[in-house]
Amino acid sequence: MDVEVKAPMPGKILEVLVKVGDQVKEDDEIVMLEAMKMENPIYAPAGGTVKEIKVKSDDSVEMEQVMMIIG
Repeated sequence: MDVEVKAPMPGKILEVLVKVGDQVKEDDEIVMLEAMKMENPIYAPAGGTVKEIKVKSDDSVEMEQVMMIIG
């Protein structure tokens, strides 16, 4: 079952730490998001394979925007 990784707050993507096809475990760091002048690591909500990445470095994201799909 696919899991959407959504932005918890508006901000800017500093770095995407995985690529499509990577295996991730629950709680692995997958994205670094800058919000309110702080770096906020985003963790995988579930284990699986990264199926799709919808953001890249320097992208701005809105709250609840889908950043990645893990299947």
